[in-house]
Amino acid sequence: MSRFESSHSAGPSQRQLRVGELVRHALAEVLQRGESNDPALDGVIVTIAEVRMSADLKHATALVHPLGIEDGDGVVAALNRNARFLRGRITPALRQMRAMPDLKFRLDTRFEDDARIDELLRSPEVQKDLHDDDEEEGR
Repeated sequence: MSRFESSHSAGPSQRQLRVGELVRHALAEVLQRGESNDPALDGVIVTIAEVRMSADLKHATALVHPLGIEDGDGVVAALNRNARFLRGRITPALRQMRAMPDLKFRLDTRFEDDARIDELLRSPEVQKDLHDDDEEEGR
């Protein structure tokens, strides 16, 4: 394979991962300081689990989870409304980049998904199946 051909791997490149972490840290710092111009974000603690960068590094999707709030969709909507403002606030921390990525925020549901899977694994039906398999192996 020549150096100009690319192997289409399933995951992001090292560069995408590195830039995603830089953007995540910059966003976390801005949100921690409470630098927002939206009252919907006042006093809200937001966890930024991951920032996924596009291959050309022009688009960043931040997976966020507001803590202590039932309706995370409202917080995500407020973050998306303020994406350009937040982009301007993270610019100094990312001055080594050629262009600032456009920001998009999505609700991170991995915590709920993990809890739901854990609950399913502990259900009586699954436990019964697991014990039946153990008895069959012991024969």
